[in-house]
Amino acid sequence: MPKLKTKSGVKKRFKLTATGLLKHGVAGKRHRLAHHNGKYIRQNRGTKVLSKADTAAVKAWAPYGLG
Repeated sequence: MPKLKTKSGVKKRFKLTATGLLKHGVAGKRHRLAHHNGKYIRQNRGTKVLSKADTAAVKAWAPYGLG
């Protein structure tokens, strides 16, 4: 049985928590921040937990786990 390939972008963009959830960085925080208000910038600081619907797809892209 051949080995499955891992999407290389998934390894860089997601981390697995101890309970099996996926953490990810928040989009829209790199440049052109003058167009966003302060509330948007504050609330999207740090990392967020991926939704359950998206978690299944991301885990399929990393068949041998993250880490």
